[in-house]
Amino acid sequence: MRNIGKSFPGVRALDDVSLTLHSGETLALVGENGAGKSTLMKILSGALRADQGTILIDGAPVQIDSPQRAQHLGIGMIYQEFTLVPQLTAPENIALGAEPVHGGLIDARAVRERAQRALDELGLDLPLDVTVSHLSVAEQQLVEIAKVLARNARIIVMDEPTAALSGREIEHLFTIVGRLKASGAGIIYISHRMDELPRVADRVTVLRDGRAIETREAKDFPADEIVHAMVGRRLEAHFPELAAPAGPVVLEVRNLERTPAVNDVSFSVRAGEILGLGGLIGAGRTEILRAIAGADVAQSGEIRIDGSPVRIRGPHDAIAAGIAFITEDRKAQGLVLGMNVRENVTLAHLQTFVDRDLLIDVARERSATTRMIDELHIRTPGTEQLVRNLSGGTQQKVVLAKWLLGNARVFLFDEPTRGIDVGAKAEIYKIMVELAARGAAIVMVSSDLPEALGMAHRILVIRGGQIAAEFDRSQATPDKIIAIATGAAA
Repeated sequence: MRNIGKSFPGVRALDDVSLTLHSGETLALVGENGAGKSTLMKILSGALRADQGTILIDGAPVQIDSPQRAQHLGIGMIYQEFTLVPQLTAPENIALGAEPVHGGLIDARAVRERAQRALDELGLDLPLDVTVSHLSVAEQQLVEIAKVLARNARIIVMDEPTAALSGREIEHLFTIVGRLKASGAGIIYISHRMDELPRVADRVTVLRDGRAIETREAKDFPADEIVHAMVGRRLEAHFPELAAPAGPVVLEVRNLERTPAVNDVSFSVRAGEILGLGGLIGAGRTEILRAIAGADVAQSGEIRIDGSPVRIRGPHDAIAAGIAFITEDRKAQGLVLGMNVRENVTLAHLQTFVDRDLLIDVARERSATTRMIDELHIRTPGTEQLVRNLSGGTQQKVVLAKWLLGNARVFLFDEPTRGIDVGAKAEIYKIMVELAARGAAIVMVSSDLPEALGMAHRILVIRGGQIAAEFDRSQATPDKIIAIATGAAA
C-alpha cells in the first residue's frame, strides 16, 4: 500500500501511509484507537475507497472497489466487530456469499462439510446446528476466523483476534498463524496486547494520528518503545497502585444459581475492593455477572447490598439497587449505536431528566453529559456526536459515564479493556481505582491474566460455574490460576 490518504468530514484519517507485507510473514499493525488502523484495513478489504494512493499485489497495481473484489484477490478480513448473521448457523455463516450450489440449490451437505474442514483446521468443536446468536463471544470470534480460512485467503487481516479468547485458545490461534505463514500467506495482525507481538509478529508498523511513524523488526522493537511511538509520550506504570480495602462489605452473593452456568456461587466484596473473576471462557464468569445485574434472572440465591437483601427481577431492579453492569460487548449490549453521546449517557436514568410536563429536559441532559465528558476526558466533538463514530476506548468511557451518572455502589466490569489501546486501558484502570477509592465495590472479569493480577485485590477462579479457588493478590500467579482453571490442579 503506497501513499494512502483518506479524509472524512473534518478529519484526516490517513495521511500518506505506506505499508508492505511479505509472503510468509506476520506484520503487526499497532496504534491507539483512532490512529487509522481500521480505516487502512477497510481500504485494503474494499469496505472503503482511498482518496489517494496505490495498492499492489504481487507487484501489480489493483483496484479494490468492493469486498467481493478483495476476496477475489485473496484478501480475507477478520474484523474485531463481528460480521456474522446471528440468525444463521456457523456453517451457514462460514459459507455466506460463496455457497456451494448443486442443481440450482444451495448444497447444505457441502456447506456443512466445508465448515467442518475449516473448524477441524482450527482444532475446534463447535455446535453446527444452532444459530451463532447462541454461541459465546469467543466462539463467534473463532467462527469469523474459520470463515476466512475456508476461502483460502493469501492476505489475511486479523483485527484484535485474541480480544475474546482465553489463554489456551490464544495459543491455538498462534499455532494456526504459524501454519498460515508456512503455507505462504501474509498476515496483518492488529493488537493492543504488547506481550503478543514478540511471539506472533516478524515486523511491527506503528500508526499515530493517521501517519505511519515507524516500522521495525519485532525482535528489535521493545514494548516500551512501541508504546512511546504509539502515544508520542511515555506512559506511567502499566497498572496503578491499589490501596488496601478498608470498608465494610457492600455486595454479598449467597448460593447463586442460574442453570446450567452458575452453580451455588457465594462471595462478598468490600467497599474499595476490586475482586477478579478468573478462569477459562465458558466457565461461567460472565453468567455470574449477568445474574447479579438482572440481565439473566437467577433461579435461586440471595444478593445483599450493604447488608440488606435486594430482589433483582431484571436490570431495572439492579439499577435501582445501585448495581452497574459494564458488559463485554459494549456495542451490542452497552450502547445504542444510533444514538448520540448524550442519549446514551442518560439512557439508564431518564426519570431524573423528566420535567413537570413529562417531557425529557434536553438542556439538563446536555449539562449532565458535558460534566461526565469533562470528568472522564471523553474524546468527542460534543454531546450530540453519534457513539458509533467514536473509537472503542471512547465508547467504553461513554458506557462508564452512563453508570457514574447514576451514583452506582457496585460495578460489574466484564472484560473492561477488550479491544482498546494501551493509552485508553491506562485511563480505564485509573477510573476503576478512583471508583474503589470512593468506596465502590468492583467485580471484574478479565481473560487477560496480567490485567487480572495487576488490578484485583483478590481473584476467584471459576470452573464449571463454581468457585474452584480463591487467591489473595500476593498469592496469585498465572501458573496457579491456569492450573486451577483447566483442572490440572485441585
